[in-house]
Amino acid sequence: MTKPLDPDMFDPLCPSELMPVRVGDKWAGMIIQCLEDGPRRFSELRVPLRNITPKVLTQSLRALERGGYVTRAVHAEPSRHVAYELTSLGRSLLDLLGVIRTWAETHMDELIDAREAAERGTATG
Repeated sequence: MTKPLDPDMFDPLCPSELMPVRVGDKWAGMIIQCLEDGPRRFSELRVPLRNITPKVLTQSLRALERGGYVTRAVHAEPSRHVAYELTSLGRSLLDLLGVIRTWAETHMDELIDAREAAERGTATG
């Protein structure tokens, strides 16, 4: 049994739109991280990804599946459910995502300052 996902694994104030490198859409990197420890049901993914709508989560999962990063398995026993799991291709992104996350955490203040300057119409440098 896979341990439950931490509802606070992603900072709710983290401005993910500031990430300069993305895999897929805005949510793909976070979904991949949620699947790191094994297969998860849709409802399990919704715990740490509480700010994503079910429709967008479904779209993101389908895009990851089409890209070969995630598999979707329908299980009939003991009760019918669907689980999502990383493929070897998806798993190969985990180290890269870790490096990107560390970089973003190190440079978050600079990223926020640059975004705010752009919104004000001034440049930073």
